[in-house]
Amino acid sequence: MLLAIDVGNSNTNIGVSNKNSYLFIARITTDSIQTEDQLAVELSSIFRLYGMEISDVSGAIVSSVVPPLTPIIRKSIKMLIGRPPLLVGPGIKTGLNILIDNPGELGADLVAGAVAAGAMFPKPCIIFDFGTASKATVLDKSGNCLGGSIAPGMAISLEALSQRAAQLPHINLEDTSVVIGTNTVDCMKSGTVLGTASMIDGMAERIEGELGEKATLVATGGLHELVIPHCKRDVISKPTLILDGLRIIYERNKK
Repeated sequence: MLLAIDVGNSNTNIGVSNKNSYLFIARITTDSIQTEDQLAVELSSIFRLYGMEISDVSGAIVSSVVPPLTPIIRKSIKMLIGRPPLLVGPGIKTGLNILIDNPGELGADLVAGAVAAGAMFPKPCIIFDFGTASKATVLDKSGNCLGGSIAPGMAISLEALSQRAAQLPHINLEDTSVVIGTNTVDCMKSGTVLGTASMIDGMAERIEGELGEKATLVATGGLHELVIPHCKRDVISKPTLILDGLRIIYERNKK
């Protein structure tokens, strides 16, 4: 079994797979002040919840965009399976040609997502990842990573809006089909959900203008399923994209 963990700013996704099939996928809140013992207990509990033993894991790989937590999770996994996990970062073989100004700046999650998209979908390809930030990563027709864009995520945008505008309430991030809101809550939902869907359509068009050709659109991240039904463009939903990329990278580095 392979244990793949994607540590994000808000949530940590955990995938356990056997060959190309997931045995389970779990999500926990990212806690950057956890100790290695606390995290080890939490991981062990999750395995027991799904009726499995973490001792059966034969290998592990981690992508992390939370530097303080990276050594903690590495120690925790070593405690549990007897060997440290692979870490997506400098020195690891990804097969991805990164053409941005400083390749080391590309987040490990974006690397994993780009690797999976490059292996699974027609290129050129635009990967939209909706989490704490709303990110787009662009692959050209040869699979090279050209760069992308970063915008505030939907949840933190709503939070900032309610904090900075005295008359706007805190609301839950929910689906909506109302474009022209007739009350404050519906207006905020429209601007957040439908506005983000419009951003996907608009950014895809602008990116394709620079590429000079149409691209495959792929979406992932905790909030993407709320948005893509409202897009005018066809967008492929792939919730496991980053975990799939981690599995591919692990296989490319397995001795």
